[in-house]
Amino acid sequence: MGYERLFSEGKIGNLTLKNRVVMSPMGLNFANASGEASDCLIDFYTERAKGGVGLIYTEICCVDEEHGKGSAANLRANDFRYIPSLQRMVDSVHKYGTKMILQLQHPGRQGVPRFNNGYVVAPSAIKVKSPLIQHTPKELTVDEIHDLVGKFVTGAMIARAAGFDGVDLHAAHGYLINQFISPDSNRRTDEYGGSFENRMRFITEIVQGIQKACGRNFPITVRLTADEMTETGYDLEYGVRIALYLESIGIAALNVSNGTYESDIYIIESRSYGPGWKKRLGRTIKEAVSIPVIAVDVIKKPDFAEQMLEEGNCDFVGLGRQLLCDPEWVNKSASGQEEDIRPCISCIHCLSQVATGKCVRCTMNVRLGREAELTEWPEAKNNGTVAIVGGGPAGCEAARVLASRGYKVVLFEKNGELGGTVNLAKLPPHQEMLQDITDYYTVQLKKLGVDVRLNTEATLEQLQTLNPYATIIAIGAETATPPIDGIHNSNVYLYDEILTGRVSLEGKKVAVIGGGATGCETAQLLSEAGNEVQIIELADGICAGEFSQLVSDTWNELKKCHVDVLLSHKVVKFTEGGVVTQADGQEKLIPADAVVVCLGSKINGKKVAELKEAVNNSYVIGDAAKVGKITEAVRAGFELGYTL
Repeated sequence: MGYERLFSEGKIGNLTLKNRVVMSPMGLNFANASGEASDCLIDFYTERAKGGVGLIYTEICCVDEEHGKGSAANLRANDFRYIPSLQRMVDSVHKYGTKMILQLQHPGRQGVPRFNNGYVVAPSAIKVKSPLIQHTPKELTVDEIHDLVGKFVTGAMIARAAGFDGVDLHAAHGYLINQFISPDSNRRTDEYGGSFENRMRFITEIVQGIQKACGRNFPITVRLTADEMTETGYDLEYGVRIALYLESIGIAALNVSNGTYESDIYIIESRSYGPGWKKRLGRTIKEAVSIPVIAVDVIKKPDFAEQMLEEGNCDFVGLGRQLLCDPEWVNKSASGQEEDIRPCISCIHCLSQVATGKCVRCTMNVRLGREAELTEWPEAKNNGTVAIVGGGPAGCEAARVLASRGYKVVLFEKNGELGGTVNLAKLPPHQEMLQDITDYYTVQLKKLGVDVRLNTEATLEQLQTLNPYATIIAIGAETATPPIDGIHNSNVYLYDEILTGRVSLEGKKVAVIGGGATGCETAQLLSEAGNEVQIIELADGICAGEFSQLVSDTWNELKKCHVDVLLSHKVVKFTEGGVVTQADGQEKLIPADAVVVCLGSKINGKKVAELKEAVNNSYVIGDAAKVGKITEAVRAGFELGYTL
């Protein structure tokens, strides 16, 4: 498939882009603590430019060092001393014919006080209705607003001097400019609030200031929240009004997004939201304006990107997390190598890392942020064979890397397909995207010549006959069976029996034991099968240890499925009539026709010990070593494969 629209030239202002693929702005935490573009950040963007992207938006760039930092490692453009490092970054990207726009941002009330001299500022002293933010901002004075306008203009002048092809004003996601625009966060009664025109005054003065300082041929784009998606925020109709106004004051393009911190589950989506779920946003804005529209929409694959353009949903497609996962997405798509694209599985591990102050990381791409360190595959140390026992994510990634280095790899998988526990995890509602992991590794290992032996449980004799240079034990974990009285009752089942369909429950009153991710997903599956479902969880919340955004999303999904959740209840025993629990020192019976136990997995220590004893030079990785997430398994497989 040629993807004619995707790989056609396009224009934004006076810029000609070589294709319609835009890398959306994403927080990375790669900048130096001083605010300069680090070598790591430059390497990161350069690799995406080399991968064929037409236009790259930088991560947020600070224009106000006093109260406008978005993170501890925030790129800055508030002083001309930042020009040299920014120039090095732009020059490196331009080598590959890719354009680059600097995104100017101020977090306003969504900032973190400890990064901003103890307090944050906003149009009005209104607290954000989000558990992530507990502080009340200081209301800006008119003089302070004028000063901030000047700081945005200075940021644009720095960008132009450094060689950027334009600037983007971040007026989305509940940040400062969005706060001025939205009636929900702007309650001012002076010239910067009250009417629509007054609420638009802040961004208008910024745009006019940049046009005066940098000239009208220096493109200004706007990252726009088309719909705040909150109970009291503005809707798409108001978003169209904003878009039309911005066009009237000379904006070159609109980069359409949605949401604020109060509706953050709709900004960077988990697997509950598939490709195309918000097409209406970009399409409605595009139908209203004549300037180019860039739209994001969980775009993972080139055929869907082409469809977005073909349907008139946007003029350019915005790719975010998928380009973290595979910087070669564009080149692979253009050359017919779609099956080689490393899949983004919407686990939002990347976001959780940045949100907790770390550098961005990716579950499927261990090289992210280490592009210079992990440049080429080291040659295999000998001509020996490496045996891998287990075809889950850890074993498959180790096989991929080892084969890329030149090792002969034999992989044993007892089931009929690769993927390990991923093939169980993909079965609940909204988890279908995990199939991409299995598909990806199946293709890659075949192309690399890995000897994959499906439906083959490695025996000690087989391994000894093979006489490998090294043996990697990646057999995964096994379902945990807790020592609870009544666990073997006829009405008690383990979650894998439900997910695989070995046990089918319909029209029953079902108690799900465990409110972790597996328990919540199993509960959704049971509810969709027509059961009345209640989760019983020992902790005081669901999905313990998961990122807050995933927890919020899971609560939403459980509510949609009418799944009841009982927290802070210890399971005492199972009976034919249900579950006996204990809370606040008192026991009670929770009636249930069936009980489904979802208390995780455990290491198969006996099997691991047997394999280790039978072979020399053995390594244990993934869930066989420590039960964890896909991200830990893939990382373990990559790092062992790279160093062995």
